[in-house]
Amino acid sequence: MNRLIVEELEPITLVGGGALGADDLAAALALAPVLVAADGGAAAVLAAGCVPSAVIGDFDSLPQDVRDRLPPECLHPVAEQDSTDFDKALRGIAAPVVLAVGFLGARVDHQLAAFNTLVQGHQTPCVLIGETEVIFHLIHAVDLPAAAGEVISLFPMQAVQGRSEGLEWPIDGLQMSPMGRIGTSNRATGPLRLVPEGPGLLVIVPRRLLAAVAAAVRRD
Repeated sequence: MNRLIVEELEPITLVGGGALGADDLAAALALAPVLVAADGGAAAVLAAGCVPSAVIGDFDSLPQDVRDRLPPECLHPVAEQDSTDFDKALRGIAAPVVLAVGFLGARVDHQLAAFNTLVQGHQTPCVLIGETEVIFHLIHAVDLPAAAGEVISLFPMQAVQGRSEGLEWPIDGLQMSPMGRIGTSNRATGPLRLVPEGPGLLVIVPRRLLAAVAAAVRRD
């Protein structure tokens, strides 16, 4: 499925059916005012007193009573079972950036699947919001206002290299891979610049940098 379902000039908040922190939705909506749900994430959206502009997924985790409360025109079922609802939703969205909540914290396998989805080459960049951190796929150079001592983690989803400024342990010249060298638990020495040399590198930074990350990765 590569059918475009939602096309917006504003950033989009995408809500999944996983664990959702008390202020996760508000934090995302403050930066990304258009609201979309992935399958069962619609229940959390309604519980927050909102109505999604679209619900995308195979609907296997969308309870009938929740479905009955949604406008029929916002329902966009995607029947295939070869991808996650997160992936289905991202493939159906065109926007400057997606801020995704409700995809981390509930189950480890769901978190791993979410990380896999981030690196699938969707046309819209996406930032996963966790309880204390945000995660994104480094596809071009980014500059972030990190503070000295903040934990910055890099995790390779395939063999990949990159360059850095502002890390206590620079990554220049290092070959990273999931079964070899990784870059977790590094530390910032101040403002941070990361430059990828190919796709596949996930970046994990403190959640306070959410607005800066959203601005750095957005596609205009």
